[in-house]
Amino acid sequence: MVLGAASLAAGSALSTVARSQAAFPTRPMKLLVPYAAGGGTDAIARLVAQGIGEKLGQSLVVENNGSAGGNLITAQAASSPPDGYTVLLANQGPMVVNPHLFKNVRVDPLTAFDPVTLISDTPLALVVASKSSFQTARDLIDHAKKNNGKLTYGSAGNGSASHLATVLLARTAGFDAVHVPYRGAGPALTDLLAGQTDFMVTTVPSVLGLIEGKSVRLLAVTSPQRTKLFPETPTVAELGWPDYRATAWYGLVVPKGTPEFIVKALRDATVSTINNDTIKERLRNEGAEPIGNEPAAFAEMMRAESRRWAKLVKSANMSI
Repeated sequence: MVLGAASLAAGSALSTVARSQAAFPTRPMKLLVPYAAGGGTDAIARLVAQGIGEKLGQSLVVENNGSAGGNLITAQAASSPPDGYTVLLANQGPMVVNPHLFKNVRVDPLTAFDPVTLISDTPLALVVASKSSFQTARDLIDHAKKNNGKLTYGSAGNGSASHLATVLLARTAGFDAVHVPYRGAGPALTDLLAGQTDFMVTTVPSVLGLIEGKSVRLLAVTSPQRTKLFPETPTVAELGWPDYRATAWYGLVVPKGTPEFIVKALRDATVSTINNDTIKERLRNEGAEPIGNEPAAFAEMMRAESRRWAKLVKSANMSI
């Protein structure tokens, strides 16, 4: 009888777990994005959020907050219940750069979150306003070297991919320029067009429409190889700096301790979304290559990225 009671209890527990797994999600979820609306990160977030929501049968609502380089919304996500209803759009700025760059980061993102999957990896674009006198990347870099510290560049925020890629470019090519951080690529590009800054390195999705509309001039891309979107545009590496490489990546993470079945549900929905022919084509048309790796592989990639950018932050004596 005792054994029978134990078996019934175990069966009841398993049934409860099965019901809880089958029930997720039962209400709308939030996707927190550590950059302002209108930029490349936001574009990827909204594209993927729609697909995930459709796959899971509940909306995944995007919320943007680029304050403090994305640190505030990252801390908010880390302190949220680990129940799958709060997801963070992971990007190298808040996840692997800010802990080395900022003095007051409240959480260690690499230990505060469980990885879900890497969504995509994309090159960045070196651009100037169409009215700029710089016709090529060489023109811009040569001028920057001759007028050291006089040019200005905008970024999507301190520690963002655009910020770090520009610092890496300046150190690799041997010049200094004045950094003007914004709360996302959108407002930074607005000021670039208005002539408030001289150049910008930014994600392809954030600037693609401006390139196609000839509002900005594309000078180079930051990936090791040319992108299919702009086959005639050289890479920075081709221009004489073969070791230069900077890309922007996007993934999903959830608060530490989120049940594995929820992580799997979110990953499965994400992978299904980015492998949909229409979504895949849209991602590739914006320069992003769909990935969808396993959580362990994503975690290892973030650790490697943290080590890589920590060296740049330290060598450049960067601190906020």
